[in-house]
Amino acid sequence: MLAAIVLMIADHRFHALEAMRLSLTVLAHPVQQLAAVPSEAVGRIAHYFASQDRLMRENQDLKVKVLEQAAAAQEARLLRAEQEHLLGLAPGKSRYADGGIIAEVLYTARNPFIRKVILDKGLTQDIRPGMPVIDGGGVVGQVTSVGALTSEVTLITEKDQSVPVMLVRNGLRALAVGSGKDGSIDVPFMPVTADIQNGDTFVTSGIDGTYPPGLLVAEVTSVEKNSAYVFARIAAKPAAGVQNHRYVLVLPAPAATQPRPETKAEELKPARPRARGRTRDAPR
Repeated sequence: MLAAIVLMIADHRFHALEAMRLSLTVLAHPVQQLAAVPSEAVGRIAHYFASQDRLMRENQDLKVKVLEQAAAAQEARLLRAEQEHLLGLAPGKSRYADGGIIAEVLYTARNPFIRKVILDKGLTQDIRPGMPVIDGGGVVGQVTSVGALTSEVTLITEKDQSVPVMLVRNGLRALAVGSGKDGSIDVPFMPVTADIQNGDTFVTSGIDGTYPPGLLVAEVTSVEKNSAYVFARIAAKPAAGVQNHRYVLVLPAPAATQPRPETKAEELKPARPRARGRTRDAPR
C-alpha cells in the first residue's frame, strides 16, 4: 500500500508514469474496439430496420400521392378536352352556333341494334322534333322524339336515315344513308361515271329543309366502281364523333321555305261564256 502511495505521489509531482500510461493505452485500444463491436453491430442493425420501415412508409405515401395526382391529371385532361369541345361549339367558332342549345348526352338507346342517343334537354328547353344536332366535327343526327326534360336523337349512321349532301370538291349532289353500323355511311345510287374519290368530303346541301347547308357530314373512305353495274359502291366515315363527346349542339330548325306567290284572283276566275245569238242594243 505504501508503494502505491509513493507511485501516486511520484506520478503527480514528477509525471514518472506518463510513458507507461501511454503504452498501456496503445495496448488497450484494440481490446476496447473488440469489446465495442457487438454493441455497434446491434445499433447498426436496429438503425437499418428503422430506416427500412421509414422508407417503406414514405414509399407507400408516395404511391398514394402518385395515384391521387394521376386521378387529378386525368380529370384535368377530361375537363380540358370538354372545354375545347365546348369552345368549338361556341359562337365565333361556328356560324351555326348562334341560337343553338348545348345539350349533354345522357346515354345511348336501350336497344343495341339502333343508333340513337338521349339528351338532357326537352320541351322545357324548346327542343322540337326535326331539329338537327351537330358536334364540333359535323352532323350527329336529328331530333326524332321529345319529352318534357329529355329528347331522343337518331344518328346519321342509323339504317335508312338519310341526309341530302353535296361533294365539296365539285358540287356533286348525293344522298348519304346510314348503314346501321357505327362509323359507316353509304352513298347509294351514284353512277359509276360520277367524279368521286377517296378523301372527298360531303356537306349538307340544305335542299331538304331539315339541315342547314354547309354542315360537314362525312369523308369518303371507299369507292368501288364496276362497269357491270349501274351504280358504284361508296362508303364514307361520319365526321361527327358522338361516341367520343359528351356535349352536342341542337340547332334551331331551318326557316320554312317561302310559299309560291299566290295567283291573282282575277286570273283564277273562269272566263264568262259569250251569249249566243244577237244581243239587244242598249236603249239610246
